[in-house]
Amino acid sequence: MKVSCIDYSATGAFSKLVVDYLNRDAKLQPFYQHFPEVPAFSKIMEERRYPASQRQILVEELQRQYDGVEMPEAVQSNILALSQEQTYTITTGHQLNIFTGPLYFIYKIVTAITTARALKQAYPAQIFVPVYWMATEDHDFAEVNHFTLFGKEYTWESEEKGAVGRFATDGLNEILDALPEQYELFEEAYTNSTTLAEATRKIVNGLFGTYGVVCVDGDSPALKQLFVPAVQKELTEQTSYKEITRTNEALQAQGYKPQVMTREINLFYLDQHLRERIVQEDGQYKVLNTNLTFTEAEILQHLQEHPERFSPNVVLRPLYQEMVLPNLAYIGGGAEVAYWFQLKGIFEAFQVPYPAVMLRNSAMYLTKPNAHRLEKLGLTPVEMFRDMPELKKRLAELLNQEELSLEAQRQALENAYKQVEELAQSIDPTLVKAVGAEAQKGAQSLQMLEKKLNKAIENKNDTAYNQLANLKEKLFPTGVLQERVDNLLSYQTNNPDFIQHLVEAFQPFGHQFTVLQED
Repeated sequence: MKVSCIDYSATGAFSKLVVDYLNRDAKLQPFYQHFPEVPAFSKIMEERRYPASQRQILVEELQRQYDGVEMPEAVQSNILALSQEQTYTITTGHQLNIFTGPLYFIYKIVTAITTARALKQAYPAQIFVPVYWMATEDHDFAEVNHFTLFGKEYTWESEEKGAVGRFATDGLNEILDALPEQYELFEEAYTNSTTLAEATRKIVNGLFGTYGVVCVDGDSPALKQLFVPAVQKELTEQTSYKEITRTNEALQAQGYKPQVMTREINLFYLDQHLRERIVQEDGQYKVLNTNLTFTEAEILQHLQEHPERFSPNVVLRPLYQEMVLPNLAYIGGGAEVAYWFQLKGIFEAFQVPYPAVMLRNSAMYLTKPNAHRLEKLGLTPVEMFRDMPELKKRLAELLNQEELSLEAQRQALENAYKQVEELAQSIDPTLVKAVGAEAQKGAQSLQMLEKKLNKAIENKNDTAYNQLANLKEKLFPTGVLQERVDNLLSYQTNNPDFIQHLVEAFQPFGHQFTVLQED
């Protein structure tokens, strides 16, 4: 496997905020605590104090969540290690995409694994556990119900409502039957699980268990109990709204657009087949699209009795996560990095340590056939980030068939007609207009000939251009990065060591885009 790296800025695929962050632009420094580099974690660990009582709650809850799941030794060891004060987590999170969804789901978890390994090497006295935080409470089913395999999209239809982690998986049988071949891990998980959360844990355990990845489901009464003080403050003081509004203004003043919007209360009410916003109207707390209404005293009492029914939205979910884990770093995509920069004030207000925010590794994966096509065309991976007109021009240069320009002839023709126009002016001024018309016709004819000549060149190299177009589509399906469309199985089917190759290639503290080429 050949591995190379590209600066994120050279890809043109990442936002200005992300590029500025990786370049440590001073404008962004007020919005985060520590830049993610290995030496900084010494200070981060000093700041991260996590009570032994909470560790015990976490360990017991994880053992409950993994009950009935066949765990590799690495997972069992990491769960038990979380009871020790020298153990910390490195966390990434994502929705429960069926069949793991786009590749960035995989890249996030691999980045967590490699980050934990790099920190272990630097700080051998500590234990670093890679964690996948399961977004089981998310209710946007349309974002998780499909995936693309070998260019074909498969979609799961379901009439269920509410938190997707609670959805029954029996409806996935139709997709399993429609797949081009059997995928044992996924078939076992979906047919022998009662919920999507349970199935996803089994899948992640099957793919990453040997690396010690621990799955955490926040849809848990025991973990939600730890979140009660923050929920109470949110209900009565709207703390997050005030803090994020102030931060958004500061970000906008620096030229950055906030990634997520905030509400006065950033909580949902969660029950079976229900996840709806909690709002405050006329002195009452109401659950939208239901008949549920509470006074302040009633909702606070309800919180004490049923903390599991209060679900954080995107603004408060990071706070919840950091309150229940001894976490040092959160790993996310570009959009996640952007909204984490809106949250530092919230963490300060709730007196919760703010973790290092890390951009997950991104990658371009070239299969052996695609790597061969790239080499045959004479192009480099970084050149493939150019748009098609530029790429075709570059390929023409390589083929010694640069785009033809008749500019010199156009200028000569224009000069010739100017001379004729001067003669007409001296002989019969009424002919000047006719000369101008003929000059315009001549210019148009020359332009048309230029197009025809370039078309002839293009036709002459049709095979190469078609190969280029096909390669571009393989590397940028629907015009975006592979990781946003392609599924793990599109690569692992032909390369069973795909994940291991990612683990070996990703350098989480290198802060560069990775290119992997099969030999």
